[in-house]
Amino acid sequence: MSWLEHPPLSTVFRRRENDGEPVNDRRLRARLQAGDVVRIAPGAYADGAEWRRLRPLERHAQVVWEASARLRPGQVFSHFAAAALLGIDILGRWPATVDVAVPASSGGRSTGAVRRHATSRDVSTVVWGEHAATTPLQTAVDLISMLRLPEGVAVADQALWRRREPTPLVTLDDLLVEASDRSGRGSARALRAAQFATPLSDSVRESQSRVLISVMGFPPPELQARFVLSAGREAWTDFFWRDHRHIGEFDGAGKYRDPALLRGRTPEQVVLEEKDREDELRRQVRAFSRWRVPALAETRRLYDILVAAGLPTTRPRPGR
Repeated sequence: MSWLEHPPLSTVFRRRENDGEPVNDRRLRARLQAGDVVRIAPGAYADGAEWRRLRPLERHAQVVWEASARLRPGQVFSHFAAAALLGIDILGRWPATVDVAVPASSGGRSTGAVRRHATSRDVSTVVWGEHAATTPLQTAVDLISMLRLPEGVAVADQALWRRREPTPLVTLDDLLVEASDRSGRGSARALRAAQFATPLSDSVRESQSRVLISVMGFPPPELQARFVLSAGREAWTDFFWRDHRHIGEFDGAGKYRDPALLRGRTPEQVVLEEKDREDELRRQVRAFSRWRVPALAETRRLYDILVAAGLPTTRPRPGR
């Protein structure tokens, strides 16, 4: 979902919009300490419960909106700021600062709240109120030029994601051309991430898993393989090694907690449905591997999971 048209939160209290009425700072401090209210930007506060319901991407998009109201018109929001506005998720923490692009000749400096990126090349933008934001293609290539391979591939995959409504933000051909045309610092990093990217990855953790699977010497998996379950139901798996009849899946906690993914079901119902699905899939293959975030943070865990299930590798076990 894009946050270019409106911010994630519909209600934010801002000191500058208090119509000149004095603010009860003592009461505000008490509510902040209790967690009823959260400070999201200088002079801007949100309901604590509403803020905690937001995903990290949405929180950063809200912070960008708050920054846009404080900065003088004509800013170009870029990099992570543009990614949040466009709905491009990232692997890892969102920055505490808001990114803007400035001409290299401007001499602008970063501050505690704003990180300025000096560039000597033309930057592709879309109009965003009194400001501008870099286009999806520009944003994706800017980020993959500065990120390590797992993080860069996650961004590229998000920009390409085939199931995004109404359409993917970027095409693979355009991403490859833009990354190939990039020169200077980060150009090789950008091209490598673009060449590894795919529109089939449904989450940043799937993207990270795919990179680690490759780095650890396992065969490349087939993504989103289709299986037919009982009564003709379809199941699509994260990873499938067809030659080895081996399914692999990243098990994210969101499916058991996120109301949008629960779709009215209880976590217990989802657990049982997942178990039934896995049991049916196991009857169709020789091996089924499942892993969670700790196996991605400590890669030898993922290595051990796949090797124990019989998947061959050309690399030794990682040290960590």
